[in-house]
Amino acid sequence: MADTSYPQVTPLDLSMSSGLSETTRNSPALSTGDLRRRYDFGERFSELAIDQTPFFRLVSAIGRKPTDDPSFKFTEKRQSWMKRYAYVVGHVVTGDADSHNDATLQNYNDADNGANEAIVVGDTLKLYMATDYKSKGNIQNVSGQSSAASVIDIGDAGTAPEFFLPKQIVQINLSATAGGGQAVSDYCLMRISAVGAEVTKNSMQVKLVTGEVVRAASGEFTSYDGSGAGAPLSSVYADAISSKLEAMRCYVVGSSYEEGSDLLGKTWKDSPYSTGYGQTQIWRTEFGMTNTARATALKYEPNEFARVWRDKLIEHKWEIEQSGLFSSQVSQSSVNYTQGAIDYILQFGNIFSWSTSKTADDFLDDMSKYQDPRYNGSKATVYFCDTEVYNWLHKLGGYFKQNIGVGQSNAGSTDNVGLFGADLAVTGRKKVMGLDMTTISTVYGDMNVTRCIALDRSNVKILGVNLNNVKYRPLAGNGVNRDTAIYVGVQSLENTGTDKRVDMILTEAGFEYQMPESHAIWK
Repeated sequence: MADTSYPQVTPLDLSMSSGLSETTRNSPALSTGDLRRRYDFGERFSELAIDQTPFFRLVSAIGRKPTDDPSFKFTEKRQSWMKRYAYVVGHVVTGDADSHNDATLQNYNDADNGANEAIVVGDTLKLYMATDYKSKGNIQNVSGQSSAASVIDIGDAGTAPEFFLPKQIVQINLSATAGGGQAVSDYCLMRISAVGAEVTKNSMQVKLVTGEVVRAASGEFTSYDGSGAGAPLSSVYADAISSKLEAMRCYVVGSSYEEGSDLLGKTWKDSPYSTGYGQTQIWRTEFGMTNTARATALKYEPNEFARVWRDKLIEHKWEIEQSGLFSSQVSQSSVNYTQGAIDYILQFGNIFSWSTSKTADDFLDDMSKYQDPRYNGSKATVYFCDTEVYNWLHKLGGYFKQNIGVGQSNAGSTDNVGLFGADLAVTGRKKVMGLDMTTISTVYGDMNVTRCIALDRSNVKILGVNLNNVKYRPLAGNGVNRDTAIYVGVQSLENTGTDKRVDMILTEAGFEYQMPESHAIWK
């Protein structure tokens, strides 16, 4: 019997049978497909999985700290014991005559010695001291922040050294060569006998420190730019601490008291605290669907409403991630915007340069500044990298592991321990809260590196965020929690007369960043 399901002139070609569909009698436009084919869709489907929000995922999990005020304040503390240093910016040689243009160490002209004579133990020194950080809060210069508003010059207002006290011993670095920043050739030790009040000298806020030489030496002040007609340095914000600034600084290196001296001498009050503020932002994602669509069961994911809301939650989280990276803290037209990490660090944090020609040596120089314990003592930094830098770090670090085999039977083998090590080498990979995290060993500690695709569209190549000093601050108070809640609007036909359900995902939260010197950007 002939098969009447197909016209006789049409061959049974399943691969070309898309036009042979059956339709219903009452709705000819609703195609039911080829009734003779199964198509074998099966019960599974594939979905593109994306590493979505590495920054928000880590910060919200590790640094969640609710706030009960949409404009919240926080306090930073910087220790003072590492900040007891100053620069020599002048001295008194004869009588009350000030000298600010002679870098040569000279004793005070008293009855026993004249100016310019060789310094001996017991001589008197009168030195004007100034420094380059704010005594209130111990706020210091940050590498790369070169705008006039952010630079703290030597002797700026609020920087006069408060910590000098009688009986302290001060180390004064000297150079055999004229010119500031030269290598230290020797040092002189002075025991303080008197500290003057804060005064303005040579347009600097200074204190006159008088003392007795306990270790004699001769040379030029390293904090001057020359001898003879030289002048004290005033701006040193762009210099590295270890390679230049330390040579210029005079540190308190102890104290020395007489036997039976008074138990209660002079003291000083430090001010290690400073404050900042942040504010919350409202993110809202809405979606509506008719109850007819909600009641319709589909093939792969029967509940279309549940599918869309799952995707909307991801979209909502993605938008918080973007704000956490790129937003700028401002209030405008009754709308608050929270602070983004990139905007914050570009304004206040460490800024380093990046180029495709950067070498491992250049990068380690940056790391030595950023991880200097006199400047940034915390190691809890995660490095979010764009794709270019992420590949650069792995290529550079992986090269040593795979190709250098000094002391091994075969290059890259694991059966023998090599005698060769690299200053920048991939040492492991792990999952942290679902994120791929690579550990790269450097001489300044391990770097935890993850890829952040959002940086690919920005000028930022590496975003170094210290997780100890960043917080996610959802608004919660009086029994109300605004941290990612779903609000149902119109629910059902029976209650409202409307055949639609409208829901809303709402988050009100802010990001808090502290200690700008502990964060960094390479761009």
